[in-house]
Amino acid sequence: MSRERADSQGSLGPDDEVMPYSDDETDDELDPSSDEERPQVEEAKSTGKRLGSGWRVKANDRAFCNLPEFQKKYFLCLKKSKYAGNGIKTYKYNALTFIPLNLFEQFKRAANLYFLALLILQIIPEITTLPWYTTLVPLVLVLGITAIKDLVDDLVSDSDLLLVGCISILHPLSKWMNIHVGDVVRLKKNDHIPADILLLSSSNPNSLCYVETAELDGETNLKFKMGLKVTDERLQEEGQLAQFDVCEEPNNRLDKFTGTMRWRKDRFPLDLDNMMLRGCRIRNTDECHGLVIFAGADTKIMRNGGKTRFKRTKIDELMNYMVYTIFVILVLLCAGLAIGNTFWYEEVGSKAWYLYDGKDQTASYRGFLSFWGYIIVLNTMVPISLYVSVEVIRLGQSKFINWDLQMYYQEKDTPAKARTTTLNEQLGQIEYIFSDKTGTLTQNIMAFKKCTIAGHTFGKTNLLHPVDFTWNKYADRKFEYLDHSLVACIRSKKDKDTLEFFKLLSLCHTVMVEQKEDELVYQAASPDEGALVTAARNFGFVFLSRTQDTITISEMDQEMTYEMLALLDFNSDRKRMSIILRFPDGRIRLYCKGADTVIYERLSPNSKHKEIFANETLRTLCLCYKDISKQEFDAWAKKHKAASVAMGNREAALDRVYEQIESNLMMIGATAIEDKLQDGVPETIAKLAKADIKIWVLTGDKKETAENIGYSCKLLTDDMQIHYGEDVNEKLRIRQANRRDQPPAFGRTRKKVPDPFFPEPGRNALIITGGWLNEILYEKKKKRRRLRLKRLGKRPASATPQDAAQPIDDWEKETRQVDFVNMACECEAVICCRVTPKQKANVVSLVKKYKKAVTLSIGDGANDVNMIKTADIGVGISGQEGMQAVMSSDYAFAQFRYLERLLLVHGRWSYIRMCKFLRFFFFKNFAFTLVHFWYSFFSGFSAQVAYEDWFITLYNVMYSSLPVLLVGLLDQDVNDKLSRKFPKLYLPGQQGALFNYKNFFISLFHGIFTSLVIFFIPYGAFLQTMGQNGEAPSDYQSLAVVMASSLIFTVNMQISLETSYWTFVNCFAVLCSIAIYFGIMFDIHSAGIHVIFPSTFTFTGVASNALRQPYLWLTIILTVGITLLPVICIQFLYKTIWPSVVQRNRKKYEMEEVEEEKSTPFQRGRRSRRSAYAFSHSRGYADLIASGRSIRRRPATARPNPRDSIREIPQAENI
Repeated sequence: MSRERADSQGSLGPDDEVMPYSDDETDDELDPSSDEERPQVEEAKSTGKRLGSGWRVKANDRAFCNLPEFQKKYFLCLKKSKYAGNGIKTYKYNALTFIPLNLFEQFKRAANLYFLALLILQIIPEITTLPWYTTLVPLVLVLGITAIKDLVDDLVSDSDLLLVGCISILHPLSKWMNIHVGDVVRLKKNDHIPADILLLSSSNPNSLCYVETAELDGETNLKFKMGLKVTDERLQEEGQLAQFDVCEEPNNRLDKFTGTMRWRKDRFPLDLDNMMLRGCRIRNTDECHGLVIFAGADTKIMRNGGKTRFKRTKIDELMNYMVYTIFVILVLLCAGLAIGNTFWYEEVGSKAWYLYDGKDQTASYRGFLSFWGYIIVLNTMVPISLYVSVEVIRLGQSKFINWDLQMYYQEKDTPAKARTTTLNEQLGQIEYIFSDKTGTLTQNIMAFKKCTIAGHTFGKTNLLHPVDFTWNKYADRKFEYLDHSLVACIRSKKDKDTLEFFKLLSLCHTVMVEQKEDELVYQAASPDEGALVTAARNFGFVFLSRTQDTITISEMDQEMTYEMLALLDFNSDRKRMSIILRFPDGRIRLYCKGADTVIYERLSPNSKHKEIFANETLRTLCLCYKDISKQEFDAWAKKHKAASVAMGNREAALDRVYEQIESNLMMIGATAIEDKLQDGVPETIAKLAKADIKIWVLTGDKKETAENIGYSCKLLTDDMQIHYGEDVNEKLRIRQANRRDQPPAFGRTRKKVPDPFFPEPGRNALIITGGWLNEILYEKKKKRRRLRLKRLGKRPASATPQDAAQPIDDWEKETRQVDFVNMACECEAVICCRVTPKQKANVVSLVKKYKKAVTLSIGDGANDVNMIKTADIGVGISGQEGMQAVMSSDYAFAQFRYLERLLLVHGRWSYIRMCKFLRFFFFKNFAFTLVHFWYSFFSGFSAQVAYEDWFITLYNVMYSSLPVLLVGLLDQDVNDKLSRKFPKLYLPGQQGALFNYKNFFISLFHGIFTSLVIFFIPYGAFLQTMGQNGEAPSDYQSLAVVMASSLIFTVNMQISLETSYWTFVNCFAVLCSIAIYFGIMFDIHSAGIHVIFPSTFTFTGVASNALRQPYLWLTIILTVGITLLPVICIQFLYKTIWPSVVQRNRKKYEMEEVEEEKSTPFQRGRRSRRSAYAFSHSRGYADLIASGRSIRRRPATARPNPRDSIREIPQAENI
């Protein structure tokens, strides 16, 4: 039950059929007609003041846009014209900003800043323990590689746009970017519209022009635009064109345009029917001319695009925090070692004459220098190669997505494409998916599936062979129907109801027809209506032509012409359309078709056959008729004429007159149209739901249509309790009132788990319209109130607690939003319909903000761009609806069903691989670096390194990087089939269970244990020993070689134990890393290289001398065995006592699959009927037909050739 809406208008709840744009309304869009605003407007008029210069355009006058009154400040005192150019910048960098902006973004990473500070420390001679170039070279390499990758990504993104955006309109031979506001342009058939353009004239009768809006809203049905009569007939010369202008500030409203054209002291109103928007395409019109009103960033499609956001993964953010943690640990270790150095120098160093270095420095100062020395020595705890390795892994994962043949759509030769290389592992953590409907879940193709005529249902789907329509010369070859009995019934001509049924379909519509190469081409206001007329055409009732007052059809090869007396068009309130015809025999009959909910109310008591397709997910339409006497029609026609010329509330007056004639109708039957889903949509949604991924549908379509598609794709089921906007608003209002009744301190500070909104058992779904969404979140009331008070020069006063419709403050507004998100998240399914592009983005933002969840948005049109940019992951469907969504997306493919593989296979693998890579990378560097820490206790805390310098340099580059890198690229715990078969395997990624602070500290303690063993076992072995030749191999250099060799064996064997998916490449990498280590070590320990670089290579002969001692090989084997034994034991326990999710639940998953395959009896839910009516998404062509403007042929000599008189921007060849 809806309550009264307490907004400024005092109206009832929002209209479910209206798409609200109040969140982005400009001041001039809110009519200053209220009593409190009128004095200010009257004062402005009386004093002659201008309320604002507004948006003024003059044809063919570019200098007009640069006048001082149209200048605005953009930087300090610099000004530029407020009229944007038509160039669109999709690139992030240019030649001047690339280096500073890219470096700024890269130094947001804590590790890069850390190494920059380290480089500065290494320049200081008294502190450095390693040469400065050992840090500079890797840092420059990392920054350079990342910068090149970012630049390539940016160039690829920009080139994708150029493929669409560089179709040139000449001035002369000018590209889109050179068009300016005020230019008159010429467009030809199939051209993309380069800017928001006022239609002036076209080659069609009366300047009619058809446009396809697929890139704006995903709808493939054509919409018509018309030029004003005055521009069509009189504005033909350049001088005349320069004498008018139009006014409206740029805004994001795709459904509205308000302007005025001034010409020769006359004013002519302009609306959206006169505007062709950027992103649309000219269809069925050979040539047209238009005036550029908005260009570039001011166009409506760009206003709806939203801001480009820099996206980072959760793992990236976590890595940053872990780098901070490592840095804190590093500082604490260095501080402890510096204190140790201070005490050691006081107790030992200052008293040993052989340690005197000639420097008179205090123990405290030496400790201070030691602190910075250890900062440099232990710097490998944060390896600079980490980020390069991460980027390489991400690049590889992106290539795997691009190369995946199972995501290749052969029909359109469209492969999947990863348009970014930085978000792959985030695909394995998705919790919420926000999907568009038209073109994303559906194909936007309507198919005539069933019909019921006089109680008999036709349309069996279990037949194998389609009907042969070769007997009908007008039949559409693409049309398929399986029930042969219907054709037999029609061709027998015995059933009058069946013939009347299809006659109604061929007559009651607003379809336009065109003859092309002996074929009929229908242009419908919606694909639904086109499907119905096409069905009638195939069954022998062919719509041939129409004039302003007649319709001609072919009835079973017999041509008949009917006089059209009235056309009662569809609108969102009526949900039906009617036509009144005079038959050749003089009878007058009304045909009507519409939604069952409105038709049943208007049926005659004598009408039968009311039950239609009760529980099928099809778009149904009831067909009925009424015979009218001449006297009744004449009386009604007078009322209709009076209503059609009413000066005020004309539409309401017409609706009342229509209501009088549309009564006592007789039912003939009903049609059922299927809005074809894309292949595999229900299965994909079901599989993603099992992975605990919630799917919300955000669409601009009507509530009935969206709800019906929800059932078709199995997002909604019969056992769900559905809650609508008024129910949601009431629940939130009650929760808000209860919170206000609580004491302030109690209500605002106490943190507790909120009570559920749906305590009753069962599954719930939420269906809410854009109007209710604004109502619930206070958006509309807030905007109108702020603008009204702004005009009056007042400051908004805070609402009182008694004002239940207004938030008290920002805290209450935020809690209201939290309540709404919590309620929606309690539901199994959420559908938001009649929402604007901005509202789609706002819904995504709310879930991101209050649920801290990873979100994915998927869409196919320009109205989805804002949503795609707002979500953590944006996916574009590259279909027939254009490329706007794809160009703004992170990933793109051709079919919704590929989303399952992208998430459950590529996303899951990427997440698991990245987590395993990071865990092991941190472990191997802790194990490597902390050996210096233990060695410090035996070297007087002197910041002496435990290894040879070249081993430190090459450890992360050559000796240990390749095996772990291949694990990050190739590892699999299960194959792709099992990943899709068992969606529950996706859950660890959502929970972030494989890489978090717990895993980080496990890696840290594992590294500490390994470093302890690697240092102390060789140290103990070297402590009191004798070599085979009587020499003691207990020198520092031999110890360094043994520790380094033990570390290399340990690390490479450890990664072998961690590898789940072995390939030849993995095996080769492990063996190759060990071989490279020994090869390089023997080379740099050779006498030859020492002779060439005596100061650089100082470990001459150490490797050959140490590694020929069997005692040292036994030490290495013992060290490696002790480090790996605990790991092997723990892995054994995990596989036997604590098995993984895969091992633990494999049998359970298989049993679930078997149970689901068993057939279950149908259970009727609480809903007795689902019948979203198949009809236009907007008004049809009734006004156009009734006016005759699309039918009358203009005289051949009525006007000169426009090419000879209009200065134009011709059309270039497509680039």
